[in-house]
Amino acid sequence: MLLKDVKNTVLFSIIIGICFLTFSCGNRIKSEAGDSKGKMSVNTDTSTAFTQAQHDTFNTTMQEENIIVAANRTELYLPLLKEKRVAVVANQTSVIFKNIETPHDLSYTHIVDSLLHLNINIKNVFAPEHGFRGTADAGELVKDGMDTKTGLPVYSLHGKHKKPTASHLKDVDILVFDIQDVGVRFYTYISTLHYIMEACAEQNIPLLILDRPNPNGNYIDGPVLEKKHSSFLGMHPIPLIHGMTIGEYAKMINGEAWLTNGKTCDITIIEMKNYKHDSTYSLPIRPSPNLPNDQSIVLYPSLGLFEGTNINAGRGTEFQFQRFGAPFLDKNHFKYSYTPVANFGSKYPKHQNETCYGVDLSEIKVERSFTLKYVIDAFNHALDKSKVFNTSNFTTHAGTEKLQQQIESGLTEDEIKATWKDDIDAYKKMRRNYLIYN
Repeated sequence: MLLKDVKNTVLFSIIIGICFLTFSCGNRIKSEAGDSKGKMSVNTDTSTAFTQAQHDTFNTTMQEENIIVAANRTELYLPLLKEKRVAVVANQTSVIFKNIETPHDLSYTHIVDSLLHLNINIKNVFAPEHGFRGTADAGELVKDGMDTKTGLPVYSLHGKHKKPTASHLKDVDILVFDIQDVGVRFYTYISTLHYIMEACAEQNIPLLILDRPNPNGNYIDGPVLEKKHSSFLGMHPIPLIHGMTIGEYAKMINGEAWLTNGKTCDITIIEMKNYKHDSTYSLPIRPSPNLPNDQSIVLYPSLGLFEGTNINAGRGTEFQFQRFGAPFLDKNHFKYSYTPVANFGSKYPKHQNETCYGVDLSEIKVERSFTLKYVIDAFNHALDKSKVFNTSNFTTHAGTEKLQQQIESGLTEDEIKATWKDDIDAYKKMRRNYLIYN
């Protein structure tokens, strides 16, 4: 009888233990599956990817809402590529994520590798500024070549040609455009989009656009470009921060007849799922060498204006577009200092090996918005104000010569922004015609 009681007690204990473990593990699994703010697995090269720590400090709506980029919606576009001779406009951001059902897993394969694996006949690749693998400096001319991994010919669109030639496209039936943008007018990928559309229109070749989120897509701000200041840093009369995805912007280019001779390009846009313009999106891969993390991407619209000045914006450090400084800024006002040196993404940074006085913004909490306060502060506290502006280059970045004049005349940020209101309102009205996402 005693033995029987002992056996029953042991059996009861085992059952209770199993129930406890099942309940505990079930809750843990449920928690991990439902907690979109968990650790992210990033399977990529450290030269192009954000670090784990950077991802952990910027938990995103991409995980919360499971944004699915167009490149992952292969069922929608593979039928359009079958039995076709295909060219791809791509860089290091042109990837297909492996596990869309597990949002915190950001392992991926490059779209060119994936399409080749799926027996798509890719004839060649076109590469924008920074090159196909995304390692060239800003503004650096990139030569044509061959991709060592696939053996495909790579034609640069930031060297001898900015637009594909007829010979480049003679054996092509369709082009695919898949590049991550950051929503700022002087970020040149939208200029490359313009030239791709123009070449396709001239050669009667359809363009397939795989859309990606705009990490600065929640607002519109900045001066609208004046047509006389059009350049590769800004080709169209849009605000500095335009608030559109690549797909929406392509619709605007067609709709506003911005291509040469008013031509239109035959475009098909593969849309994202679960994306809205106010979605927060953390890029798993550097869109260019000097935008290493979310902090730099959010600050880029504001600090990018320093590219048109003689003030360093963090190039030559590991905190690109998260700090600014120059030797001629007042060190009594700017207590922070750093020394730019040649590094990945910046072979010849401004004020290389010189002590720069300025501001470190790498640890501050930033909102997705645009401000002139950094440029105004730097100008007001320059020991020699004649050294601040590289006038021609600043005008090219700003899209207007008025902004430099307004800063030099002492206008406040609010006073300057008030002068943009009518142009921005007109742009917003036009933009509504081309929106794909809320």
